Amino acid sequence: MGIINKIFGGSSEPKEEKVLPWIALNTVAQLNDIEEKSKDKTQVIFKHSTRCGISRMVMNQFVDAYNFTEEDFDLYYLDLLNYRDVSNEVGYKFQVMHESPQLLVIKKGETIAHASHGQINAIDLSNFA
Repeated sequence: MGIINKIFGGSSEPKEEKVLPWIALNTVAQLNDIEEKSKDKTQVIFKHSTRCGISRMVMNQFVDAYNFTEEDFDLYYLDLLNYRDVSNEVGYKFQVMHESPQLLVIKKGETIAHASHGQINAIDLSNFA
């Protein structure tokens, strides 16, 4: 079993789960707050479909690669299945067509970067801190 674990990445030690400073995005009113706060600090919204395997994979990659603090960004998590009205309003307010998963970077009230699916992890957030 040792060689199989090495090949497929198995480990007898449990992996410590990384926890990001997520802010739950679950009301339309929060979008005005995000717009206002973006005047002083970059805001990031991660739209996630909890029923989509691709969305889960991209989110896990995003979490693994994320190396910023709460001082760098406010990081919002939107469960778009449970808060579809909020997801729709994100698209209208920040002028981005809905996709899932999706990442939006908001600065000075405007969307300055966005991506969906595998392109999410190609965004270099350090350019926007």
